[in-house]
Amino acid sequence: MLSVVIATHNSERQLVPVLSALVPGVTAGVLRDVALVDNGSTDDTAAIADAAGCTFLHTVSDVGVRLKQGAAQSRGRWLLFLAPQSLLEEGWVREVANFIETAERRGQSERVAATFRLAVDGYGLRPRLGEAMAAARLALLGLPQPPQGLLISRKHYERLGGHPAGVRAERRLASRIGRRRIHLLRTHVLLPDPT
Repeated sequence: MLSVVIATHNSERQLVPVLSALVPGVTAGVLRDVALVDNGSTDDTAAIADAAGCTFLHTVSDVGVRLKQGAAQSRGRWLLFLAPQSLLEEGWVREVANFIETAERRGQSERVAATFRLAVDGYGLRPRLGEAMAAARLALLGLPQPPQGLLISRKHYERLGGHPAGVRAERRLASRIGRRRIHLLRTHVLLPDPT
């Protein structure tokens, strides 16, 4: 049903918890495969991908091209694009499965997409400001930040032409989907505090 695509580059430290959070999707029969599209990592990213049973593709530096290649190599009817630091909160499997089932039942799978709420790890004002800024950006512009993830049906993704090449590929794809067609899920994606 679902394929996850993650663009990586020297991401070994971030990947272990991110991939571990995906395991419930496998055991529930929702997650079919995970593709890591890599830009010449020199750390153990490839070894982690191998140990986790992920498809690992060495590809170009352009993130849009990499994500599009990862989508082409995956097998799911639905695609979930994540950043290597995007740690999904417990309960994501049920919510994603419900979103997919509802979209397909209503015949909207080729018109809608979804993203996760953003939570920043850490205490104090700075992480909360980051969360507030992401929520405001999504409410005003309809554009999720790339680490919030993007859930989209393969047919819809292909109809839109996939990720474009060049800078800000993820935001440009979100713009093509349209502000009113990206639904905000209740589940959070947890990002590390950048400080």
